[in-house]
Amino acid sequence: MIYEGKAITVKEIDGGIAQLNFDLQGESVNKFNRLTIEELGAAADTLKSRKDLKGLVVTSSKDSFIVGADITEFTELFAGSEEDLVANNLKANEVFSTIEDLPFPTVTAINGIALGGGFEMCLATDYRVMAPKAKVGLPEVKLGIFPGFGGTVRLSRLVGVDNAVEWICGGTENRADAALKVGAVDAVVEADKLVEAAVAIINQCNEGKLDNNARREEKKGKIKLNAMESMMAFEISKAFVGGKAGRNYPAPVEAIKTMQKHAGMTRDKAIEVEAKGFAKMAKTNVAACLVGLFLNDQALKKKASAWEKEASKVNLAAVLGAGIMGGGVAFQSALKGTPIIMKDINQDGIKLGLNEAKKLLSKRVAKGKMDAGQMGDVLNNITPTLNYGDFKNVDLVVEAVVENPKVKDAVLRETEDAVREDAILTSNTSTISINLLAKNLKRPENFCGMHFFNPVHMMPLVEVIRGEKTSDRAIATTVAYAKAMGKTPVVVNDCPGFLVNRVLFPYFGGFAALVRDGADFQQIDKVMEKFGWPMGPAYLLDVVGMDTAKHANEVMAEGFPERMKADFTSAIDVMFENKRYGQKNAKGFYKYEEDKKGKPKKVVDEETYKLIQPVVSDKKDFEEDDIIARMMIPLCLETVRCLEDGIVEAPADADMGLIYGIGFPPFRGGALRYIDDMGVAAFVELADKYAELGPLYAPTEKLREMAKTGKKFFG
Repeated sequence: MIYEGKAITVKEIDGGIAQLNFDLQGESVNKFNRLTIEELGAAADTLKSRKDLKGLVVTSSKDSFIVGADITEFTELFAGSEEDLVANNLKANEVFSTIEDLPFPTVTAINGIALGGGFEMCLATDYRVMAPKAKVGLPEVKLGIFPGFGGTVRLSRLVGVDNAVEWICGGTENRADAALKVGAVDAVVEADKLVEAAVAIINQCNEGKLDNNARREEKKGKIKLNAMESMMAFEISKAFVGGKAGRNYPAPVEAIKTMQKHAGMTRDKAIEVEAKGFAKMAKTNVAACLVGLFLNDQALKKKASAWEKEASKVNLAAVLGAGIMGGGVAFQSALKGTPIIMKDINQDGIKLGLNEAKKLLSKRVAKGKMDAGQMGDVLNNITPTLNYGDFKNVDLVVEAVVENPKVKDAVLRETEDAVREDAILTSNTSTISINLLAKNLKRPENFCGMHFFNPVHMMPLVEVIRGEKTSDRAIATTVAYAKAMGKTPVVVNDCPGFLVNRVLFPYFGGFAALVRDGADFQQIDKVMEKFGWPMGPAYLLDVVGMDTAKHANEVMAEGFPERMKADFTSAIDVMFENKRYGQKNAKGFYKYEEDKKGKPKKVVDEETYKLIQPVVSDKKDFEEDDIIARMMIPLCLETVRCLEDGIVEAPADADMGLIYGIGFPPFRGGALRYIDDMGVAAFVELADKYAELGPLYAPTEKLREMAKTGKKFFG
C-alpha cells in the first residue's frame, strides 16, 4: 500500500502503475469534504516523491465516482471573508495541480456520476475514460456559484469556450456520448473494462504512441483564440446567457467574465482569477439562499426516507376520476413503475384520462426520451375501468373527483367498501378539510390527503395531509408512494387550504386590495415577475382558473374569517361573475390566443379595465417597493402562522412547500428565509407600516418576540 486514509487509498497494480481509489468511509457516496481534500493532498505528495511509478489510474469504489463538494460545509465556509474563501480555494487547487503535474501519465476511470469537484478531479488528470451510464458536469451555478477547483480553467482549454460556457452556465449533467463528442472524455468503455482501458492508455503514453505531456501543456496553457475571436466568443456568450439567466442569477455571467479574464493566462494565474470570482459569488445572498435551499431539500428527503421505513408496499394503485388530473396521476404512477387502475363513472371520462396520458407520453417519444415500445409498456401499466372489480388488490387509492365535499364523501365511502381493510385511501383535494372527509369513513386511520399540483407531471410537490385520526402507516405509505412517483412529499397537518393554498390566498388578497386601491394589474404582474415569480398574480389567477380561485377563497374566508374574509367586491369577483375564468375559456384578466405551438399566449384585453372600473378607485401609480411589500407581507405572515400553528413541522418544510408548490423565487430561498434576510425586526417594522390594511398585515406576537430577541428561523 502506497497510501491509506479514510477516504483515499493508493496501491500499486500491474507494471508499476498506481491506483488512487476514492472510498469515503461511513458514507454512501464520495464527496469532497475537508478530510478528502487533505488526504488527496497527502496522497499526491507521496506519489510525487515516487521515482519507480509509470502511471496513475484514479478510481472509485462507490456506484458514483464523486458527487461533488460536501455542501453541508458551505454555510460555514461562505460565512468567512472573501480573502479566506480565496485562500481556501487556492489551497485546494494546489492539490489538484500536484495531481496534474505528477511525473507520469494519469487517467481517471469514471464509473458513475462525477459532478462539480468530482469532475474537476477528472479534469486534473491527462486522460479520462467513462462508463456508458456515467454522467459528468459542473452544476455549481445551481447553487449561485461556479466551479472553484480549476473547472473554468481546465474545461475551457480542453473543450473550447463555447462548449465550456454551455456546460458551466447550464449546470448540465452530461451523458457519456455528449462528453466524448466535445472531448471532455477520451473513451467510453463498459464499466468493468475501465481500469483495463486506463492502463492501456498509460502504456501507450510510455511507449511514445500518445503524448500526455502535450495534452497536459494544452490544459495548463492559454486559451487558443486570438484577441478578436476571444472577444467575440465571450461577448456573445455573455449576452445570450445573461438573457436566459436574468438579473436574479448572476453566477452564469460571472463565470463567463472569469473565463474571459483568465483566457490569456497560464494555469496558476488563471486559477487565482477563478478563486477570486468564486469568492465574490459565494458571498452573494443568492448563493446563501440556493445553498440553504439545497440543504432544506436534503432535510426534506431525509424525512421522506425515514417515513419510507414504516410504509406498506404499494404494488398496485388506483385513481378515481379520470379527468386531466386523474390522467396526470395515472401517467406519473405508470411512468415511474407502479401499475394503476383508472376508474371513472363514464367512458368519456376514461377517454379523457387516457388521452392525457397518451399526450404526455407522445411528447416524451418526440423528444427522444423513450421509444414507442417503452410508451406501450407505460400505457399497459394503466388499467381503465368503470367499476370496482379489481379494487380488492389495490394498496392505495387517490380520489381525484370534483372539489365538492358531498361528491367526495360519497365516492370515498363507496371506495372504502370496495378495497381491502388495510388499503390506504387518499384524497387529492386542494382545500377541503381531511377531518371533514374522514367523518363518515369506517377506517379514518387509513385515510389522508394527497394533494397534487397541476400539471401533475411537471410540479414536484405533493402535500400529504394528516387528519386527526390518520395513522403513521397511512402517512408513511402515502409519502413512499409520492416518492416512488418521483415527487417531493411534504407532510402537513389539516387546516383550510393546508400549507400552499393557505399561504397563496393572502397573496391574492394583497393583489385584490392593490387593484381596488387603483394599481394597474399589469404593473403588479411586471413588478412581481421582476421580483422573481414565474408569473404575476393576475396571470397566475388566469392559469389557476377564476372559478377554482373563487371556490378556494370562499373556503379560506370561512376558515380564517378575521383575516381572509374581504369586505369589498374585488376584481377577481368581477372576473368570475363575467365568466372570465382565465386560460380555460381564453379570457380572464388577459385574453388568450394560441401561439404557433398551440399553447395559450396572453394578450392585453382593454375589456378587463372596463369591467373592473366600478370596483376600482381612481388609477394611482404605486412605487415598486410598495407593490412588493403589499404582496409579500400577507404571504410571509401566513407562512409564519402555518409554522406557529404546527401545520408544518419545520421552517424548511414551509419554504420548500412554497418553492415547489407555487414557484416562490428560489434565489430568495422561501418566505421564512426572506424574512430572515430582511431581518425579523425590519420585517415587523415594515408590516406595521401597512397596519391600516387590516389583519393580513398584522405580525403575530411570537414574531414580535423574535424581533425583540434577535432570533431567526434558520441558524
